[in-house]
Amino acid sequence: MAGIYISESSITRAIMRSALKMLDEYSSVDVAIVGAGPSGMTAAYYLAKAGLKTIVLERRFSFGGGIGGAASHLPSIVVEYPASDILSKDFGVRLQDMGDGLFAVDPAEMIAKLAVRAIDAGAKFLLGVHVDDVIIRDNPPRVAGLAVYWSTVQMAGVHTDPFFIEAKAVVDATGHDAEVAAVTTRKNPDLGLAIHGEKSAHASVAEDLVVKYTGRVMEGLYVTGMAVAAVYGLPRMGPIFGSMIMSGKRVAELIINDLRR
Repeated sequence: MAGIYISESSITRAIMRSALKMLDEYSSVDVAIVGAGPSGMTAAYYLAKAGLKTIVLERRFSFGGGIGGAASHLPSIVVEYPASDILSKDFGVRLQDMGDGLFAVDPAEMIAKLAVRAIDAGAKFLLGVHVDDVIIRDNPPRVAGLAVYWSTVQMAGVHTDPFFIEAKAVVDATGHDAEVAAVTTRKNPDLGLAIHGEKSAHASVAEDLVVKYTGRVMEGLYVTGMAVAAVYGLPRMGPIFGSMIMSGKRVAELIINDLRR
């Protein structure tokens, strides 16, 4: 650093050139995933690895979703097979065999390795972004992208028009509120979609059903993770994360097949 003069304006120019180049490049993508939780990051890894241009939009300034909070903030995540195999083989996450078919994972390691694997596979993360609406195309009706603005704008409670990201597939990985599916339903009642809301806990049933119902809810719009339970009225499973990982992998496989078809 000795002898190098860095002007404040050069810092600004470097940030602006880099940021605007990224926003320009990712204004049109193959897949836009909303939510950087366990299912969203898992899906991002497999989609990007398959060569699809993938962006993950997260309203917070960090990723991980519900992983960090784990079970009442205790530093342990629990998964079952085959999620344990997926985490170990594809993401390099270390597990402890706890018996009863359960494996314990360190939450920080799980967050870091899901994110790093997705990024290294080619997925782009955009943090601090709020999804306000979807783009709808007719004949036949399909979701064709997202209307977004910065989360700080939403927090300030001021009005601004959004900017758009076009996508061949949009994934709702927003968790318990299924925010993307909800805004699609609210603003387009003629589509006939419904958000039933998740039911009370029944862990073993919920783990299977969330994976089973993962997939497309209408052309261009897919649900994964807890958003699946919210859309279809499935039981919640509480502090076990296996179905989140399996659901993320499944939605990626379905989208890969759909887009290549």
